[in-house]
Amino acid sequence: MQQQEQTLFAILDAGELLLTAGAEVARVEDTIRRMARAYGFVRTDVLTITASMVVTVQAADGEVFTQTRRILRRETDMRRIEAINALSRTVCQNTLPLDELRMRIEEIRSMPEGSKWRLPAAYLLIAGSFAVFFGGSWRDGIAAMLCSMVLYAVGRVGVRIRLQPIVLTVISAALMCLAALITVKAGLGQGLDYIIIGNIMLLIPGIALVTSLRDMIVGDTISGLLGACEALLRAIAIAAGCALVLMQVGGAG
Repeated sequence: MQQQEQTLFAILDAGELLLTAGAEVARVEDTIRRMARAYGFVRTDVLTITASMVVTVQAADGEVFTQTRRILRRETDMRRIEAINALSRTVCQNTLPLDELRMRIEEIRSMPEGSKWRLPAAYLLIAGSFAVFFGGSWRDGIAAMLCSMVLYAVGRVGVRIRLQPIVLTVISAALMCLAALITVKAGLGQGLDYIIIGNIMLLIPGIALVTSLRDMIVGDTISGLLGACEALLRAIAIAAGCALVLMQVGGAG
């Protein structure tokens, strides 16, 4: 019995990694079912929403086990999603010993971020490109790139101190707007609107919104609605952060 409970716990770890990495609910539930079947459970019932997971399984001897997992925060990490998917396929083809399964899951959990310049470079490219794309000058593009580094730094600090996502979004948007105002006042940027728009594109929860819509389309209505509400709150937080700064200084042209 203890072995089966530990196996279920490890499977739930894999599902939690998928969900916290930004995978859609249908993928998480399907992965848990397939892995549970591979380890000999004859029935698996999974309920997953953005904030919680509940799994009940029935073993071949008739024993029933239920475990839950609270999900506190989510992010987007395609590398972890790909790694868990690969692990799931491996388990379904050739069941791994429990110790090896735990080790593989822990390796994915502690997976290094890769090149430390990859994310800052993406921030620079996205912010600068969108600032110019929406009509800004090359100077606005450079100013937007500088402001994007403020967003990157605030985001890193916020994750490190485990700041709540909505609060972090408000602070990030406010500090980004303040940085944009400074670049315009200093004469580096010309169009405040374009600089801000270029950086807002980094904050918009596009993946979360698309994932929530997909969840609703495939029938996971509760998870889809929760995801959509979260994306809406993030959008409101972006507007609130920008408004806090712009209303205090009266905006700029």
